[in-house]
Amino acid sequence: MKIKAALTKEIGSPFELEDIELAAPKANEVLIKIVASGVCHTDATVRDTGMTPFPAVLGHEGSGIVEAVGENVNTVAKGDHVVMSFASCGECKNCKEGHPAYCYKFMPLNMGGKMEDGSSRLHHHGVEISNFFGQSSFGTFAIVHERNVVKVDKEVELALLGPLGCGIQTGAGSVLNVLKPAFGSSLAVFGAGGVGLSAVMAAKIAGCEKIIVVDVHEQRLKLAQELGATHVINGKETDAQKELMRITGVGVNYAVETTGVPPVVLQAVRSLAQLGEMVSLAAMANIEVPFMEITGFGRKIMGVTEGDSVPHTFIPKLISYYKNGQFPFDKLVKYFDFDQINDAFAASKSGEVIKPILKMN
Repeated sequence: MKIKAALTKEIGSPFELEDIELAAPKANEVLIKIVASGVCHTDATVRDTGMTPFPAVLGHEGSGIVEAVGENVNTVAKGDHVVMSFASCGECKNCKEGHPAYCYKFMPLNMGGKMEDGSSRLHHHGVEISNFFGQSSFGTFAIVHERNVVKVDKEVELALLGPLGCGIQTGAGSVLNVLKPAFGSSLAVFGAGGVGLSAVMAAKIAGCEKIIVVDVHEQRLKLAQELGATHVINGKETDAQKELMRITGVGVNYAVETTGVPPVVLQAVRSLAQLGEMVSLAAMANIEVPFMEITGFGRKIMGVTEGDSVPHTFIPKLISYYKNGQFPFDKLVKYFDFDQINDAFAASKSGEVIKPILKMN
């Protein structure tokens, strides 16, 4: 079938809307009519660095409606509302133990450009087009393995839900699934983008007493307060490390670092109390941290992928929090029409918009 998709032809090139051929779903696969797709920093990074083979259709925060299913699919049916998340094999040790974000095949399945069977479903003028994160949601339709698909509540606006598949579950999951902060504890978030603000909302759900957000944009700090931050620090105007120590007395129990900026990462590490724990959620350049600054204080620093989430259970949990008024992630969102995709990326890169969502026409 012919679909409209945003084609990335080479490193750094703008998105071009093209007519693409999409093959029918094979066994264990699902055809989804895309309603909307979140724009994630990872899409921009891959486009500008070539981490997946080009030409490619990117997009990995899609939401839509099941149009058809292949053989052996029994978890969803035609008409179901779904969110698409990352690909995993379902068979390795980590997948079977409830950690699909650390699937041994994560990189080839999500960045390798092929479906699990090694073939392509997308073609343009007879040329194979790379699939991304097992979904390629920057298109009007997508073929996805049923493991990537999460059935969601039809009462909630479907266009809103796509970012739960990656960025928002990364921030929230890093708090609720990994750090699991004790009630009444302190937690600092460095970087108030979509991932960081999702961590703020999760920290409020967890019952943290002090939720401190560090950023350089006043409008983001203001939104952080609306979402649950008890203190905000403008890192451009204040020494964040000193201010964190003033607020807490001993340092924070937990930190979520989302910027990947080496000086900010060091601030986060040095702001931890003894036995403090930090998760790092952004790719970063090489950074030197004196060994004693970690081991001498019993600190822990962890890299986290996708919030160590099991999407089939965690995404519905986040939707439930949203329906109960505990997780108002809709405040992060601005909608763009699909043909405004390049504008959406520019707005995200400039910091004008926290979480752009593309609505398919």
